[in-house]
Amino acid sequence: MHFQQLQPFRAQSNFLCSPQFLAPTALSLPKLTNAPASLSLSPVKTHNSARRISAASLDELPPNALRRKIDPKWRGGFSLGVDLGMSRTGVALSKGFSVRPLTVLELRGQKLELELLDIALQEEVDEFIIGLPKSCNGIETPQSNIVRSVAGRLAVRAAERGWRVYLQDEHGTTSEAADRMISMGINRSTRQGKIDAYAAMMLLERYFSLAGHGTELVLPKNLDLQEKLRRGPPKDIDFFPEEFEG
Repeated sequence: MHFQQLQPFRAQSNFLCSPQFLAPTALSLPKLTNAPASLSLSPVKTHNSARRISAASLDELPPNALRRKIDPKWRGGFSLGVDLGMSRTGVALSKGFSVRPLTVLELRGQKLELELLDIALQEEVDEFIIGLPKSCNGIETPQSNIVRSVAGRLAVRAAERGWRVYLQDEHGTTSEAADRMISMGINRSTRQGKIDAYAAMMLLERYFSLAGHGTELVLPKNLDLQEKLRRGPPKDIDFFPEEFEG
């Protein structure tokens, strides 16, 4: 799998570089074959193996946060935030300017990936924003490899429907989620059950506050799937009624 990194999101000064923010040791998983490439959204130096994907293709697949910044009148584009864990996965949803925690899934492997796709279909989502674990100094952790593998498999399935998958630095989002829940007066037992979903919400809030800066596009190597991403999902009549008139 080939990855290109845009300028990484750096932890804010109020984030502590402490063990609670470092990911646990990753499980040993087999590497994907024919895995998707992960591409940044601005020109960077690449190895020869990635040059078959042109810069124009990156321009055609910007994240929704960047589209919104470029064109305030842009319509559509719901986003699903995903905070992957060893046993629990938090999910949050952004529709327009509204970001909210959605659910916590206790699934793994293919069952998790299929459930995420089902949620995306139900919520009319066209992109996944997956949290990428990093340490407080911006370095990837052993857990990052597992997340990249899951994101790669999900990107292949999502591309079949024209949906995109991006990675976003998630450092500190769990701590931010805990602080947010405490400030909202949510009790301890409820916080324990929902903190993963709130962490996914904080991930989406960061993603939109940065206008998509620092995200990585996970792009399937299959050229037919890339073409499906270029076309995107079918347009919704609620967003583009003028294209269905007549």
